Amino acid sequence: MAAAPALQHEPAWGRTAAGADVGRWVLTAGDLTVALVDHGARIQSVLQPGRDGRVADVALGFASLEPYTGKGRSFGATIGRFANRIAQGRFTLDGRVHEVPATDRGNAIHGGPHPFSEQLWSAAELPGADGPGVRFSLVSPDGDNGFPGELHVHVEYVLAGRALQVTYTATSSAATVLNLTNHAYWNLAGEGSGLVDDHLVTVAAERFLPVDETGLPTGELRDVAGTPFDFRAPRTIGERVGGDDEQLVRGKGYDHCYVLSEVPGGARPAALAVTVEHPASGRALEVVTDQPGVQLFSGGSLAGTLVGKAGAAYGPRTGLAVEAQGFPDSPNRPGFPTTALRPGEEFRSTTEFRFTTR
Repeated sequence: MAAAPALQHEPAWGRTAAGADVGRWVLTAGDLTVALVDHGARIQSVLQPGRDGRVADVALGFASLEPYTGKGRSFGATIGRFANRIAQGRFTLDGRVHEVPATDRGNAIHGGPHPFSEQLWSAAELPGADGPGVRFSLVSPDGDNGFPGELHVHVEYVLAGRALQVTYTATSSAATVLNLTNHAYWNLAGEGSGLVDDHLVTVAAERFLPVDETGLPTGELRDVAGTPFDFRAPRTIGERVGGDDEQLVRGKGYDHCYVLSEVPGGARPAALAVTVEHPASGRALEVVTDQPGVQLFSGGSLAGTLVGKAGAAYGPRTGLAVEAQGFPDSPNRPGFPTTALRPGEEFRSTTEFRFTTR
């Protein structure tokens, strides 16, 4: 039997309400298969073998387009223009005040009411890469959701062996702020299989950003030592997630940014940030990034109203998000690594998801 093509394209996997076709791209390298969708430039599926060779889809998501256009808009999606929160949707840049519509407890989150995760991106095969790849492109007009500057943004996915490399690039016609990430939820036992409480997590960070009642960082960089947020050595998600620590209560579990770098410019060499392991299956995920922060989100706000590919409802803690990004509310926090992007500059960042077996 002939080997499956390294890249397959389904140009009419779905259709938007406006009648536009939405494509699906399937990348295969060895025993790993990743599916991507034009809508939201998102990860739709990741088929990963376990220690015994059994393959499971480890990315939460949906079998059709419709849930992605509603309450499932963030699943696997590229988040922008600004991932995470901006206080009251307001920020000042070069003396000018800009306002983004507030959509979460009085704050702007994930770019406002019509973010990148809801857009239909143009897409094309990426030739000459280390493996099968796709390049997604989008033009965000000046004033989009209140953000200044016409932004040209690209997201490239390349499957090189067992590593899914995600590279973001962007330029702007005017000074703006930018914070891009991917919002995949992972369950290494297989999506729809239950809670991620038994997943072992390691985070290469000594501090995290505590939040207020609305999920905004308070500005403190708190030491993880002696707190339920210490993942410097492997600990399961379920071991402490239900405790009465104020920060756990506010985040409905873990929904906090870990400090990987305090470099004022935000740039740092790419390094291993987070490792997630599922001991029973042997599946593991390593997240390598050059971003200064990583948001660890244990899915406490998943409400069980969405049904995934396996036919199971996604309730609290059925998926774990590991979002490499700039610090939340950084436009209003001069002490945080900057997320400003100016004309003549190119934003460039890479995050790599390595799927291994142990």
